[in-house]
Amino acid sequence: MAESTHAVFVISVAAELSGMHPQTLRIYERKGLIDPYRTPGGTRRYSQEDIERLALIQELTNQGLNLEGVKRVLALQEENRRLRRKVDRLRDKLEELEEAIEEAGRHPEILLRSQVRPLFGKER
Repeated sequence: MAESTHAVFVISVAAELSGMHPQTLRIYERKGLIDPYRTPGGTRRYSQEDIERLALIQELTNQGLNLEGVKRVLALQEENRRLRRKVDRLRDKLEELEEAIEEAGRHPEILLRSQVRPLFGKER
């Protein structure tokens, strides 16, 4: 869901910016392709990120994908972003471990478990 501070476009403006009919945006929301922010009164508010997502959906459908295919592509992109973040975190931890080994000098066997364990807490 878009954050309220970044979701500023009402559906008519989002539709115009994306080149789509407002009903299309409602259909995409029902299908789970987009999740605009809702005000306490229930009004949809779209962010720039939502507009970009709509452009991607339009591009994919223009290339022949049906909405289920689009949904799968979007899910795979999100999974890819999640995995990239995890790889980045693991790289950071590996760098910390390498620095700890370097600090231990030429004798990494003296590296204490207490120095290594915090680096790999819950990431197994």
